[in-house]
Amino acid sequence: MSDEQVSLRPVVEGDLPLLERFSTDPEAVGPFGWQGWADPGRWRREWTESGFLGDTGGQLLVVRGADVLGFVAWRKIVTSRTSYCWNVGINLFAEVRGQGFGTRAQLLLVRYLFAHTQAARVEAATEVDNVAEQRALEKVGFTPEGVARAYLFRAGRWRDVVFYSLLRDELPLEDEDPTPL
Repeated sequence: MSDEQVSLRPVVEGDLPLLERFSTDPEAVGPFGWQGWADPGRWRREWTESGFLGDTGGQLLVVRGADVLGFVAWRKIVTSRTSYCWNVGINLFAEVRGQGFGTRAQLLLVRYLFAHTQAARVEAATEVDNVAEQRALEKVGFTPEGVARAYLFRAGRWRDVVFYSLLRDELPLEDEDPTPL
């Protein structure tokens, strides 16, 4: 990874055309991110309504300097009447994958969620064929929990996914983190 650090930041209105690429450009998102054509106007509607930040989820941009690399997202999963966890995901533009940016961005997102919410668990899922994302999640500290068969439909067929989790007490504090990212 470059010396210039990856960080997360809220979406501003000028970012919306970049985010629209995730709905209109299969090459930009790559094979695991492309779910078919979607309404690009939904980005603007959601941003106008909430700025992509709310009590039940949100999105932050993954940036390196002035460059937008993609986004991370989270949504609340209610697990009982009095508890919840976060389900997280990431989508980076194809041209910046494989350079460690996604691993760092996911670590930053998990730290953010544990610092600013009471959730004790963060979970993620990825297709069984998406080995790069599995490696990234494991570098962050996620533990594989199992495979859900025929969990999502993409490119004409049902796909299996691997579920992962990371508990609050499993994530080292930033100054204690021995993992070079």
